[in-house]
Amino acid sequence: MKKRLREKLLKRRDSIPPDQKALKNAAIEKKLFELDEFQKADILLMYVSFRSEVDTRTCLNDVLSMGKRLILPVVDTRHSALKLYEVKSPSELTPGYMGIPEPDIRENRKVSIADVDLVIIPGTGFDIEGNRLGYGGGYYDRLLGYESRQLANAENHILTVALAFEEQIEDEIPAEPHDIKVDIIITDKRVVRCTLKQEK
Repeated sequence: MKKRLREKLLKRRDSIPPDQKALKNAAIEKKLFELDEFQKADILLMYVSFRSEVDTRTCLNDVLSMGKRLILPVVDTRHSALKLYEVKSPSELTPGYMGIPEPDIRENRKVSIADVDLVIIPGTGFDIEGNRLGYGGGYYDRLLGYESRQLANAENHILTVALAFEEQIEDEIPAEPHDIKVDIIITDKRVVRCTLKQEK
């Protein structure tokens, strides 16, 4: 079921015309930058957009220019895990897993997820309850699921924000116990606060 839904959502996302996508990307970035939680965060884990995802490449430059610390993932296929590294310039990125740009690995730049203030997470689809359909690898579920067990204190909860086109929002995304939920979804049309089950 997840596989069929993923294929449907990816096809829908891929079919957004480029001119519309540019407007949508700009609207999503504006909403992200206006978010209180984003403005207060000093250390952000983000992702480099791939294929038809919400474009984060301009966003990465803007985050650095704001003086925030930018963390990006490196896919460790051997251990089926994400390793996190601080990036000081987009010029440090090199093609990595599936051709996605990743940080040039430097051990002195390695960061723990526990140090991150805000996680901006990709996905193929979401519902307003915060359920997320990823790409099938489970990388973010392991990264954030493991950490949420380590940080049992709600005060230390790491806030997760999903960037998505409105076309990626479904009435219901099937979820399993190990699937992590996102706290906030930002689309080109709205900001959905999933944990409060309210929209604005």
